[in-house]
Amino acid sequence: MAGSSGATPGAVTPAGSTGDSEKNTEFQENEKILSPDFLSVDQITDLLEEPDVDGIQEKMSVILNFKNLQTCLRDAILLDYYVSGFFWAKGMDFSIDQYSKFMTLLDMLLHNLQTLHMSLEDSIKWLGEVMAEIGPNGSRKNEELHVFDVKEANAITDYLKISLFQHYRLYEFMFYSTREEIVIGTEQTIEAVKPADYPFPAPLEEGISLDIYSAFIDRSPTPETEQKVPDHEQSPQEPQPETEMAEVDPLVGFTIDDVKSTLARVTDEVLLNIQKEINEKLQVQEEAFSARIEKLKKA
Repeated sequence: MAGSSGATPGAVTPAGSTGDSEKNTEFQENEKILSPDFLSVDQITDLLEEPDVDGIQEKMSVILNFKNLQTCLRDAILLDYYVSGFFWAKGMDFSIDQYSKFMTLLDMLLHNLQTLHMSLEDSIKWLGEVMAEIGPNGSRKNEELHVFDVKEANAITDYLKISLFQHYRLYEFMFYSTREEIVIGTEQTIEAVKPADYPFPAPLEEGISLDIYSAFIDRSPTPETEQKVPDHEQSPQEPQPETEMAEVDPLVGFTIDDVKSTLARVTDEVLLNIQKEINEKLQVQEEAFSARIEKLKKA
């Protein structure tokens, strides 16, 4: 399928031909370009029976033979391109012949971009030449090609402007740029249940320090104690450490008056710090209120 509206490559113009023969050649080329070969009449009729865009998308994916829409981004983009165009044409209430010409026009624009590497300027120029033949301003010699009136031709141009031409660089990137294959995975962390003799669940880190937990709560044997047990069994006559012989009360030697005086001193220090902090906050608030009062007086 040709990608421009000029004469067919390799065609020879006979001597003495006039401008009318060249224009007829262009008409034949445009007629070839926009021949109804993208969607058949039966396919268009079947798509028109769908009431919503989801049904159109499902049937269009079968027509285009797109089977990997969930994993292939390129197929998903192309499907959206054709489905959006068909759904827009449905809103325009086109005839079957108009559907055929419009959908073939959409396909040829992508064909020119992908195969012929046509630039945005060349695509716009090509569209203008084709629309001149199928629109209302064509020659009367090919009235069967004039399937769109002025309003419809302008609407088609506006639609292509916001759908394809506005994102032309993105379509170029999709067709020409190679993309690395990305392996998508999910990392999961599984917490295994600890043995029955181990305290579970462990205390919150912000609730208790690890030193206190290890010293007073966690009674699980450590590697050091496990290594000391065989040594103890091999030499039972060795004397035990002084810390294990007897537990000494840390309050031995203190009277009740000593405890009361210590508590009173600690309490006074705490209350003194609290009173100092309160006074500082009151002083800050007092300065703020004084500043506001001065502003009010000046106002």
